[in-house]
Amino acid sequence: MGLINAKMAEGIIRYGRNPVTCVIDSQAVGKSLKELCKIDRDIPIVATLDDAIGLGAEVLVLGTTPSGGRVPPEWMTMLEQAIGSGLSVVNGLHDRLNDVLGDKLKPGQWIWDIRTPTDAMPPIAMARAAKLSNIRALMVGTDMAVGKKTSGLEIWSALCDAGHDAAFLATGQSGVAITGKGIPLDAFRVDHAAGAVERMVLENAEHDVLIIEGQGSLLHPGSTATLPLMRGSCANALILCHRAGMDVLDTAGDAVPVPPLKDVIALNEMVARAGGALTPARVVGIALNTRDLDETAARDAIESTARETGLPVTDPVRFGAAPLADAVLSVKG
Repeated sequence: MGLINAKMAEGIIRYGRNPVTCVIDSQAVGKSLKELCKIDRDIPIVATLDDAIGLGAEVLVLGTTPSGGRVPPEWMTMLEQAIGSGLSVVNGLHDRLNDVLGDKLKPGQWIWDIRTPTDAMPPIAMARAAKLSNIRALMVGTDMAVGKKTSGLEIWSALCDAGHDAAFLATGQSGVAITGKGIPLDAFRVDHAAGAVERMVLENAEHDVLIIEGQGSLLHPGSTATLPLMRGSCANALILCHRAGMDVLDTAGDAVPVPPLKDVIALNEMVARAGGALTPARVVGIALNTRDLDETAARDAIESTARETGLPVTDPVRFGAAPLADAVLSVKG
């Protein structure tokens, strides 16, 4: 817990609809969630699967993402134990556990392989969403794991609390696990990824505002996820998500510097617009992740970023998402 690759676990703890019995983390037994990941929830941290079963757990959620998104071979003994003990499994990794453990399931048990699309080859995207009259706000980022899902959920919640007709469209395993619907974008073939996004957007066209979960970053040399999100959604609003104080990408081996945010904004707007060929889109606000700062430093970072960019800036988890929700609403569909 508290690490970049534990973002699925943290997302489900923070936003999931079902009660969380415990967290299995043998390195953190005796610590609190607030110490590890700034989530103030009274959920015990235990060392083993047996401990979790003893507390009444019914479902095992694979809450971390190893490099490459594959199930490590050393996990299989634990997974077989979970199935043998009657637990169901939520699997957000690329390997299909139903293929290797499905025959061991008893009545009432299930394995949810989130990254298995129901239709792996949707129609090719054709900018159909550009004809919609609603607001389509896409979360974009300076890096992976900077808070795109979290910011989107907070903005969506703020809009709904204010009485607006808004929908959150999940595009990754954590978002899908939290909301129970959406698409696992990185499980689609490249040619069909934008089409999957487009179809999801069109299926939710009745809502006044769509908050679209972001993936990856245009800055990251190993990421191809942002482009199909832009193309499929024909977004007309962008929220830039950034970690305060990050001057090199955390997920690229310290080899890629973060350009000035004004340049990052210009890049995302130009790519989204395709130089004027597609829907005009502009960055309307910045979600600044300040979890590693104390409150004074966090507020200073927010004020500094607002001065630098001239945009509304907040940490939506720490200080509320209302400024970003208002910025999204300022866009005409």
